[in-house]
Amino acid sequence: MASNFGDNSTVVGDKRNDEVSFTKDSDYPTKPAHPRHNATGKSRTQGQASEFVATIDYTVEERPFFIPIGKDGVIGALEKLDRQLLAAGRTKVLSKKSPTDWTGQEVVPGQLGLINHGGSPKVLTRPGRYPGFPLRNWWARTWCGTTGLSDTVIEFQGLTVVQVSQNQAAVVSDPQNHIFVIKNAGFVAYAIEGTYDVLSIVDQTHLPTVVKDKLTGVVLGSTHEVKMKSKVGNQQEKEYVVATFLNIPASNCAILQRGDDLELLGAGQSVITNPSVTLRGLYTLGENQLEMPTKDIFTRDQVPVSLTIYLKWQLTEPLKLTTHGYNTPYDALRDKTQSILTQIVAHLDYSAMVKQRSLGPDNMEDGTDASSAFLDALRTRAMDDMHEAALEYGIVLKDLAVIDRQFKGEIAATMDKLTTRALQAQVEAANVDRENSNKVKQEEGALSVTRIKAQAANTQADAEAYRVIAGAKAQAQKLKIEAEAQAEATRMAAEAEAASVRIKAQADAQVIDTFAREMELRRMEVSRIRAYGSKTIFVPSETTGAQMGNAMALGMAASMGAKASQEISK
Repeated sequence: MASNFGDNSTVVGDKRNDEVSFTKDSDYPTKPAHPRHNATGKSRTQGQASEFVATIDYTVEERPFFIPIGKDGVIGALEKLDRQLLAAGRTKVLSKKSPTDWTGQEVVPGQLGLINHGGSPKVLTRPGRYPGFPLRNWWARTWCGTTGLSDTVIEFQGLTVVQVSQNQAAVVSDPQNHIFVIKNAGFVAYAIEGTYDVLSIVDQTHLPTVVKDKLTGVVLGSTHEVKMKSKVGNQQEKEYVVATFLNIPASNCAILQRGDDLELLGAGQSVITNPSVTLRGLYTLGENQLEMPTKDIFTRDQVPVSLTIYLKWQLTEPLKLTTHGYNTPYDALRDKTQSILTQIVAHLDYSAMVKQRSLGPDNMEDGTDASSAFLDALRTRAMDDMHEAALEYGIVLKDLAVIDRQFKGEIAATMDKLTTRALQAQVEAANVDRENSNKVKQEEGALSVTRIKAQAANTQADAEAYRVIAGAKAQAQKLKIEAEAQAEATRMAAEAEAASVRIKAQADAQVIDTFAREMELRRMEVSRIRAYGSKTIFVPSETTGAQMGNAMALGMAASMGAKASQEISK
């Protein structure tokens, strides 16, 4: 049986309505369905495929005392359940008690009150207080507390209420131990014989077990197994897997198997509950790359060689891979690569292979060199054969290269020693050349530094000389400007004084009155006495006595000069 009401779901299982294989969320886009394959690899017809895939709802068949939760909510479902119980002549689950507001057990809005009535459940849905008297109202009844109306799971005395949100899934076992899954919905059920057991509430987007590719490390998806305890006779209880949840990322897929039939499951959230359907494996449809060491391969002259291969591939048809019995693309490529390289190397000589160390598209030659035989064989035969063989397994081979080889045996050891010596000589010669080159570069660097310093000194001297010349020119220009300014100032002062004297003379000449002239002469006398003092005697220079005084002074000076010259001559 299967249930996923509340959304359109794809359920994989038998044609019987009481078995379910897996439930896939339809909200996620999926790729077009691939043809189903059986163990022989042949495609199945549409009619045969419909037997493997069916859409089943647990609520299609009428089941006693099982009410899906609709728009009316939990209370509406409980009322419907009450009507079914009354119609069947059984005790109701909703209590007839009326609440008060003054004393008793309290039931707040959003909660349900639970009462054990002689082993049968009674539910109080109306908020308020329920007093413990009169005694007849509580005869054979026990108050068992309250629970949330929106709780995910409510289990009480055979009454089961399940409500799950969009991201949750409830795994439930009905009284006949049939397993079904509830997603984004809920139900109210009362089991008269047996119980509805909620085995687990699963967060579908955060499953605990992450599945990775052991070789490439790519995350393939996540899984979670829901187990149920069972006891057979007097044996101890054991846990059995009853549901397997899958969360497959984009560009990944899963392969399911039922008998000899295989089914491709795309990305999204799914759950498997049918015991006849098993998970074959998880695969990625993206590109992968890996370095693969090969086993020892013998050349034509019986020298063993071990190669390291670089592979890049993409799985496009996982059904072909699983039909051939391989669990991973690497397993299929490893066997084919080993077989094809063994055939190629068996036709090559040791001398043709030892000259080439790294083989790949970056260093492929044009075929004119004798050492390119291995490269030509790898390019023309290995890549083509591997690509054709990989398509048989649903794999597209995108790149193949030999990145290393190791020769073994005595001949290989001797050749390795010779090669090592040659390499050492080459390294030593390269080191000497490198040291000489470094010394030459150091000397060239020192010469360049000296040349640059000399150029800097010359530049500094030229700058200093230019500075001195510029300073001298500036000083001369300054003196010239100052002299011209001084001369111009003197000239202007003389002109001003002359103009002043001329103006005064003109003013004095215009004085005609005799008394005014006499007064001016007296004022000049007063000014002169004030300037030289009152005891100064002024001698007229225009009279005869004044001229005699000048003659005596000149004679005295001449006499003193003659005496001084005689003393010097002695």
